[in-house]
Amino acid sequence: MKRLWKRITRLALMTLGLAGLFVAVSAVPGTATPVDPVGSFRSVIQARGTNTTPGTIPISQGLDIVVARNEVDPGGTSGWHSHPGGAIVVIQQGEITFFSWVGNHCTATRYTAGQSFVEHASEVGNGKNTGSTLTVLFVTFPGVPVGGSPRTDVVPAPGTCPGL
Repeated sequence: MKRLWKRITRLALMTLGLAGLFVAVSAVPGTATPVDPVGSFRSVIQARGTNTTPGTIPISQGLDIVVARNEVDPGGTSGWHSHPGGAIVVIQQGEITFFSWVGNHCTATRYTAGQSFVEHASEVGNGKNTGSTLTVLFVTFPGVPVGGSPRTDVVPAPGTCPGL
């Protein structure tokens, strides 16, 4: 009986000790990087969209990455253009129809707020606000020559597309 009592006492003390250790470890504040930025660092998401196009855009070291906010009035167009390193377009507000000219064929795809799409490098296209309100786009242009333009105008227009 004495042995049984010793075993029970030892088990109870070990259980209590482990519980105390668990409480102590849980109560000590962590020393990891704070969740919130410290000081003058602020980040505001300007736009978010779900990508609707296949493929990727390669990004090369030594080239610029340019970010722009574009506003397009109803009926307004970007004009026929391409981008040396492509473009990632996020529609924050409104809608845009992107006309893409490949060979002798024109495609038109309508994008609305909350969507995004990729213009591949050297793809010739023209964006038009086919809605009735201001369209706001945030565009990231990777692969821009240092100090150069993220856009190359295509003149004359490559062809005609319905709706332009």
